[in-house]
Amino acid sequence: MGVFYSRSTLRMVEEASDREMTPVVEERAGGVLLVPERWGLPSDGTRDAARRLRRVWNLFRPCLRTRTRDASRHALVYLRGVLTMDAKRNYANIARRVNGVDDDGQNLQHFMSDSPWRARAVFDKVQALAALRPELRGGVLTLDETGKKRSGTKSAGAARQYLGRHGKVEVCQVGVMLGYYKKDCWLLVDAELYLPETWFDEGHADLRRRWHIPPERAFKSKVEIGLEMVLRAKENGLPFAVLCCDTLYGRSAWFRRALDAEGITYLAKVPSNTLVYLEKPEVGVPEKTGRGRKPERPRVLNGVEPVRVRELAENPNLEWREVTVRQAERGPLSHPCAALRVWTVDESGAAEEWLLIRREEDGDCSYSLSNAPEDTPLETLALWRSARYFAERTFQDAKTELGWDEFVALKYRAWMHHTAIDAIALWFVAETKLDWAKRHPPDPGLRRQLGVEELPTVSVANVREMLKEALPLKRLSQREAMRLVLKHLYGRARATRSRLKKRRGKGPPREPTR
Repeated sequence: MGVFYSRSTLRMVEEASDREMTPVVEERAGGVLLVPERWGLPSDGTRDAARRLRRVWNLFRPCLRTRTRDASRHALVYLRGVLTMDAKRNYANIARRVNGVDDDGQNLQHFMSDSPWRARAVFDKVQALAALRPELRGGVLTLDETGKKRSGTKSAGAARQYLGRHGKVEVCQVGVMLGYYKKDCWLLVDAELYLPETWFDEGHADLRRRWHIPPERAFKSKVEIGLEMVLRAKENGLPFAVLCCDTLYGRSAWFRRALDAEGITYLAKVPSNTLVYLEKPEVGVPEKTGRGRKPERPRVLNGVEPVRVRELAENPNLEWREVTVRQAERGPLSHPCAALRVWTVDESGAAEEWLLIRREEDGDCSYSLSNAPEDTPLETLALWRSARYFAERTFQDAKTELGWDEFVALKYRAWMHHTAIDAIALWFVAETKLDWAKRHPPDPGLRRQLGVEELPTVSVANVREMLKEALPLKRLSQREAMRLVLKHLYGRARATRSRLKKRRGKGPPREPTR
């Protein structure tokens, strides 16, 4: 039986906006008056958040349609589910809690798993909207990957591969993710499910078709996927100042050279055994001398010897400076940092780069290479390095607040669509924070009264709490709960009957062989 969305369902946000707003009672905590306006919040924050959710959904509606059908209303249901539910965010439960007990979630599942709307259009829209916000200009683009363990290899892209969360090789799905950070706002601006090379053999042809993997898709490494996403962000006009990435991408000299050729500034982590030169090496193919084959590969010709970056960190003459990278809840966060100009060599020749060395809290050092101009201050390099923290914040919000860890995707489209909806949710939170900060700046006296450098900003969890009040989920009555149980029992009985019919049609079961 199909589900017909009532007018009240489609107008749920307007109805929440029209409800009478309970005035905020002035309270004090530690002598501080708890008034929304003093903290940078509108007095009708819950209503405003509900209105904004529908407005953001309307902005993305063209991206959520197919050529023949507009089923974008399901995106609003799913978006509301991931933002207001705390657990069991599967299709059936989201549909039931948002629309009512009569919705079994089949329409929602089809929209998320099978409908051919383009997730790529959603990411392009997020980038276009970010480019229009002056507050987001000059941010940091972050390239990283995230994965989730799987119990089998039937899910799209699932295979034995390195899973960073567990620090070992597991059967998992891995996505390459592109984030964006600027001043307390972090966004998910692009993503792609990584498909290992084994997924393009003949044995996976049927799964590629069933799981909606695009037929034109060919194998690409994570580094190749990452470069495509960065170049796409540049082409879309996303106003980033620098790209920051982890060791997987930084160790690829080809990747760094490709970024440099495109005029993209990068700060890329590299392993501690990376070889660099302190003097400029002359690179070329040596002339043939004596007997043997003619040399073909380029080499260092002027006898300059390379050193490992970890050896440079042990040099007693290295100049270290304590650099404050951001204000954290425990106070200013700072690291001892040092930077020096070095040369790296690959088959294309030698390139001069910055080497940033940062000493971590446990005493170990991390190393990053950058093509930033020679006059770039150490403080700027250190700030770029710290921005990678917000790539992890993007993943943390998606997993903890938006149900990523609960999501199980068999199909390629399901993975891409869920990630796109999460990107819309993160944009909704970021836009809300930016608008509230602009229209309701916090009271500067509050910062002095509390004795802190910066006041905390609204988090994804804070916005979700407001939406829960403005858009309450449906609760089952005793009669509805009983009816739901009976429907489940009836469905299980029908499934058993169907299996028995198939078994009878195949004749009696065979005797087991020894």
